[in-house]
Amino acid sequence: MAHLRPLENDEIDDDFIKQRFAHYEQTRGFTPNSIRTMARRPDIVKAFMALNQAVLYEGTVEPELKMLISLISSYASGCLYCQSHMANLSQLYEASDAKIAAIMEYETSPEFTAPERAALNVAYKAAQVPNAVTEADFQRLKEHFDDGQIVEIVGAIALFGYLNRWNDTMATTLEPLANARAQTLLGAQGWHAGKHA
Repeated sequence: MAHLRPLENDEIDDDFIKQRFAHYEQTRGFTPNSIRTMARRPDIVKAFMALNQAVLYEGTVEPELKMLISLISSYASGCLYCQSHMANLSQLYEASDAKIAAIMEYETSPEFTAPERAALNVAYKAAQVPNAVTEADFQRLKEHFDDGQIVEIVGAIALFGYLNRWNDTMATTLEPLANARAQTLLGAQGWHAGKHA
């Protein structure tokens, strides 16, 4: 059970926040409970939504890869809520079901390219505590991505550092659609909603 109840639409007075929530409903099929909870402090939710937009949806790194980076970062940190959301978004951004299911076998699965393996390796190691990224990992990343793209990759990892801590701390309730998608995409790998049910 969530430690704080997410706000309903009729509890939000800010028109900008309402417009963004409507956008989430249209693109994802729901508004994440994480940002419904953040909306208790409009400046925080607005800053988060702007950062989320800049990190995940702008730049030259393929959106599919950014979603997979966010998924594996959430695996490394153990955030079941974010794992479900990023499995859903990975699918929406055209990652195959097989690729999503094989995310933890990124080094050996034929589903992944060399650039994807380099990025996912850094993401997985960066989300661990303590951070396990080495100079060799970064050199491997530089073989496939320019400096600006590396900033995008690390931005996605860092964004999910925030979200993983937020959702695990708040025990954010998982939305039915995200739960169903995670059961379908990750259930065979042992995924469950845990405290987010």
